[in-house]
Amino acid sequence: MYRMRQFSVRHARGLKLLYSALERVLVRCEPMLRRIGYGRLDKPFAQVESLTKGFLLDSQNCGQCIVGFTGLSCPMNCPKKMRNGPCGGVLADGTCEVVPGMPCVWVLAWEGARRLNDAQVPLQDVQPPVDHQLIGRSAWLREVRIKVEDSGHAV
Repeated sequence: MYRMRQFSVRHARGLKLLYSALERVLVRCEPMLRRIGYGRLDKPFAQVESLTKGFLLDSQNCGQCIVGFTGLSCPMNCPKKMRNGPCGGVLADGTCEVVPGMPCVWVLAWEGARRLNDAQVPLQDVQPPVDHQLIGRSAWLREVRIKVEDSGHAV
């Protein structure tokens, strides 16, 4: 899985474009998604996310994905589950102090962020802690609802 994490970081620009396109499509489909029901759609969407993001990003399916803020490196892969930057135990070679030989997810995040514009990757924005009730749920559907709410349309 480390290879796929590194692949995703190396191809962060293209994957971010693909992710943004998918998000735009889902936001446009929101009225239909709402009619079908978010509750009904959550499990199938979460399964698709698990397969795609699991393969490409080694996503841990936390239900509140922030890879768009972290250079396409999933911070939930950190053994210490650090969501707001490295723990201070990053070794000189950029590997994790807890899992020898594993590249620190935050070193990868900085590499991915360099491949994107700073405006696209607000890496230093403080992220909220993980809401454990959302683990295993669809982050895509959650994001669609947030985007629609923020735009002022009914949800």
